[in-house]
Amino acid sequence: MRRADRLFQIVQYLRGGRLVRARQLADRLEVSERTIYRDIADLQATGVPIDGAAGVGYILRDGYDLPPLMFTRDEIVALVAGARLIRAWGGAGMARAAEEALVKIDAVLPRNLRLRTDGVEIHALAFEMTPEVRELIDLLETASNERRRLSVTYRDAAGADTKRILRPLGLWFWGKVWTLVAWCELRDDFRMFRLDRVGAVLDTGETFQHEPGKTLKDFYRRMEDENCGL
Repeated sequence: MRRADRLFQIVQYLRGGRLVRARQLADRLEVSERTIYRDIADLQATGVPIDGAAGVGYILRDGYDLPPLMFTRDEIVALVAGARLIRAWGGAGMARAAEEALVKIDAVLPRNLRLRTDGVEIHALAFEMTPEVRELIDLLETASNERRRLSVTYRDAAGADTKRILRPLGLWFWGKVWTLVAWCELRDDFRMFRLDRVGAVLDTGETFQHEPGKTLKDFYRRMEDENCGL
């Protein structure tokens, strides 16, 4: 572990207003107690408000904000790649947030790590994403979060149009297609709806409460049971 990473971990372990002994830190970080004493002294010298003493323990005073986070190369790759995927395939609001996240990630990193973000050669192109689809994703995500009952027209695989009242529960992304997981009041059961087959979407103005057997956890449990039976 790099020393900078170890210093960051020490501050993390001291958070929460609890007294932590040097031996505990040494065991967690797999270094000697002497190394911990030296690291604590260096942190205190740079202004980190650590109270305590050798043989007693250390505590971090409340209200201290960490300096910019340090990321490993793998963490940078994961963050940048994930943000690029959402920017390409997410809703309009998600895409804007992903773009802002990339800017912030780049801003808080030291120069040597910032260069690594430029070297993440993982990109995503969204040939079939339209402004309408992006807005629909945002609408459904908000409705799922706020538990808003929706009136939806939907065209099934056979081409038949139906009108449904849905309790939106969450969104799934399958690589090129988004689907909405919802409790369908027409079918009185869970259903997954492809967003590219969704027509008009109207907010009924009504919210819903989660009921036993009709939640996203219940849906996941059913999926697991069905897969176990294969």
